[in-house]
Amino acid sequence: MDTQSYKTVSLNAATVKKEWVVIDATDLALGRLAARVALVLRGKNKPGFTPHVDCGDNVIVVNAEKVALSGKKMTNRVYTRYTGYPGGQRFTTPAEILRTRPAELIRRSVKGMLPKTRLGDKLYGNLYVYAGPEHPHQAQNPKEIKLNEI
Repeated sequence: MDTQSYKTVSLNAATVKKEWVVIDATDLALGRLAARVALVLRGKNKPGFTPHVDCGDNVIVVNAEKVALSGKKMTNRVYTRYTGYPGGQRFTTPAEILRTRPAELIRRSVKGMLPKTRLGDKLYGNLYVYAGPEHPHQAQNPKEIKLNEI
């Protein structure tokens, strides 16, 4: 036999079938939720995964304000950012972030789990996080998935 009986399927932008999915973040651990969301955004849950193509789904996360952190992470974990000016280092905790802008906590966690490339930036654009149970994407007919089904 001089030829292979199978070929590796490599997707491209024209052959990818992107869907919309909704994940409810109520009482889910932040890290586990972010890891699963990053997996779906990347497309690794699909059989035709291609590493250099955006083959993941569009993900809508609702109830971001009800996400759970175990132990003392809500107060002891510290996020640091720098404004660019001398003395401009700023510190926040997850409790402060949840109080002011709850969607930011999940967005920050998922972004850290995506590739740090142009493709990662494009994948990050496919993430939509909302603090409450309502979202404006009903026209896309998103299907609801559970965290364990991914």
